[in-house]
Amino acid sequence: MIAIGSDHAAADLRKIVKEYLEDQEMPYIDCGTDESPSDYPVIAKEVCKKIQDGEADMGILLCGTGIGMSLTANKMKGIRAAVCSETYSAKYTRLHNDANVLCMGARVVGSGLAKEILDAFLFTEFEGGRHQRRVDMIMELEK
Repeated sequence: MIAIGSDHAAADLRKIVKEYLEDQEMPYIDCGTDESPSDYPVIAKEVCKKIQDGEADMGILLCGTGIGMSLTANKMKGIRAAVCSETYSAKYTRLHNDANVLCMGARVVGSGLAKEILDAFLFTEFEGGRHQRRVDMIMELEK
């Protein structure tokens, strides 16, 4: 299950991402919002809470740049969020960092690129091995 949320700046991109997930037959929880204005920290918290509570395995957060969402998400325990504006980073944040939240900016990526980034993020598995030690080191910082 994937939890998805956006602020008002990325509401249109959220609709495109939801259509993409439906086309891929991937179940999702839509945490909104279509309200304008909206505060990205509220949405990021809601999406990440779904992961923390085990209701979702991954999250997708969208705002104007993706940066505000990622800053907020990474404050929450157990979350490894990455802003990705191209496919290489999306692939390697999964392979090497076991990221569980993808953040994108609606003012940075178009719909076609967003779908390519989603492909790279959602269909890449964590490599483990030497990377697990580093992920463990990151997670240790939460204590």
